[in-house]
Amino acid sequence: MKKQTKNQLSTITDGYRKRQHRYVFTALTLLFLTFALACIMMIYGNTIYSPKTVLKVLSGEDVEGAVFTIRTLRLPRMLTAILCGLAFGMAGNTFQQLLGNPLASPDIIGVTSGASVAAVFGILVLKLNGGTVSLMAVFSGLLVSALIYFLSQGGGFSNARLILTGIGMQAFLSAVISWLLLKASEYDVANALRWLSGSLNGVKLQNVPRLALVVFGAGGAILLLNRQLSMLQLGEAHAVTLGVNVRRIRLTLILLALLLVAFATSVTGPVASVAFLSGPIATRLSGNGKNGMLTSALTGSTLVLASDLIGQFALPSRYPVGVVTGILGAPYLLFLLLQMNDKGEHV
Repeated sequence: MKKQTKNQLSTITDGYRKRQHRYVFTALTLLFLTFALACIMMIYGNTIYSPKTVLKVLSGEDVEGAVFTIRTLRLPRMLTAILCGLAFGMAGNTFQQLLGNPLASPDIIGVTSGASVAAVFGILVLKLNGGTVSLMAVFSGLLVSALIYFLSQGGGFSNARLILTGIGMQAFLSAVISWLLLKASEYDVANALRWLSGSLNGVKLQNVPRLALVVFGAGGAILLLNRQLSMLQLGEAHAVTLGVNVRRIRLTLILLALLLVAFATSVTGPVASVAFLSGPIATRLSGNGKNGMLTSALTGSTLVLASDLIGQFALPSRYPVGVVTGILGAPYLLFLLLQMNDKGEHV
């Protein structure tokens, strides 16, 4: 009997170690891919620079014909792609794990639409641009998110109610955006559509420190709460038994995820499907033993970098990063809905 118990414990321990090794290997692979894609983005373009030239410019040397392209155009684009990818990936996985539903992504349940409607209103009606539009997008995203959370509280909190409320809000805000676009002039519509497509064009280096502060601050806090999130996945009753303040931890995680989404969206616009895809991809790569917060973040950065390179250089015409990620996300959403229908699952 003792020998059998010992063998069972050994099997469990070996399985845990294998999952740990797989998770670490996946994280390191994604980190390498992010670094490699970032290097390609700095080197490759209309003009191809050698790694030596890029390093010289980044170290402060003035290389004729390369300084503006590398420091002003490519560096902000690369850093913004990484930071927004980390933000969308981590926020999407937080929502999906917290609500226990792969559809619970910020770009499906109305969070990004909250930021988008304010940005479109600012561009089309108030004739604003730049930082003011970004600021409006942040506050509107947070305000709409708070409204969705408040409306989902009737009769007690419910994951399904929050998701359905968010989907309803998404539909309403999309209709408002369409109405604003129909009423605007062609020139203003072009500016609004450029923002709505989710693009890294025109990002500025001065926006990077603020975005980095939010991503590493809110993202670091989510990683610190990762253990409590894992407990919440066991069910509220089990989490309470283990000493988790369910209401406080849930609200804190939602607020942190919303901060990530709102600030990232305010810089690039709504980059479709990154938050939706990152968690499931990371889970498949690293196995089901972990909720994969770090791997989801790295998957997000890899997706944004790769999609931007594809949109800029691999297609006959140049497309914003959000168009490429949207094309990637649409088939997966249909597959997921069909899979849920086959299993008889509900939102």
